[in-house]
Amino acid sequence: MTGAREGREEPGGPDQLYGRLKEFEGRAAATAGVGKDLVNEPMIRHWCEAMGDTGPAYTGPEAIAPPTMLQAWTMGGLSGHTDRSRAYEDLFALLDGAGYTSVVATDCEQEYLRPLRPGDRITFDAVIESVSERKTTRLGTGYFVTTRMDVRAEGEPAGTHRFRILKYTPAAVKRSGPRGGRSLRPRPVINRDNAGFWQGVAEHRLLIQRCGECATLRFPWLPGCNGCGCQEWDTVEASGEGTVFSYVVMHHPSFPAFSTSAEGGPYAVALIELAEGVRMVGNVVGVPYDKVRTGMPVRLEFLRTDPELELPVFRGGEG
Repeated sequence: MTGAREGREEPGGPDQLYGRLKEFEGRAAATAGVGKDLVNEPMIRHWCEAMGDTGPAYTGPEAIAPPTMLQAWTMGGLSGHTDRSRAYEDLFALLDGAGYTSVVATDCEQEYLRPLRPGDRITFDAVIESVSERKTTRLGTGYFVTTRMDVRAEGEPAGTHRFRILKYTPAAVKRSGPRGGRSLRPRPVINRDNAGFWQGVAEHRLLIQRCGECATLRFPWLPGCNGCGCQEWDTVEASGEGTVFSYVVMHHPSFPAFSTSAEGGPYAVALIELAEGVRMVGNVVGVPYDKVRTGMPVRLEFLRTDPELELPVFRGGEG
């Protein structure tokens, strides 16, 4: 579940479009799809390196693929798949034609039935499982569309992947008076897995998850431990000390809401390594964007960016 899913039914007259959208439920989005690559060690290695997952089950002669890679083996890459049905495209065209032209992924659910091993050939079918009634969310008004993909390995059921998106008409953009009419920052997506983190932010506490089995610290928040798979956890409060591990400077496109100057312009986005050993993305304040440096010491603060949003940020330098 996500913040976007916290919608309410749209008031007003009968929703005539909904009846047409419901006709797509149960229609195939992909049939007899075939993964473009066998499950293979190089892709497993790249995934684990990108995710920082050092689980011993993913290396060696008896290696399996991380379960969360389930969808990766079905992806078509830039060239796509040629065996997809047109139902999904037709559904999107209907929504686009009715003015619901924006899209955002809201959440996914996966069920794992069989470990995937190097050499497995992946096949899959996908169906449009459900289309919600018209909902109003903070992003705007639209419809939630859920697709279910059934994945097989060597013909055996391997897992199920449900993917949910919101097709919507954006709400009117709000402006904040105190910041000279500049755009508000996008709202963070709060779901059942990270709600505790945002509750901590509201209390001016930066909370890190700690595995209940192996005591490994993890960030961002996840439903289970990358190290041992345990789903039990508690939290520790970060000391607030950290250093800039890496950073980028955004020049284009311009997002004035993220800039530290009233005129907008470039701004730095940093990956902060906390004293506890985990890393998180955050803004560095008190330092011009061109003065941020790798290794720079920073200290946690909480910044209210507008009347409705407060975020953890990191102050560098003397300011």
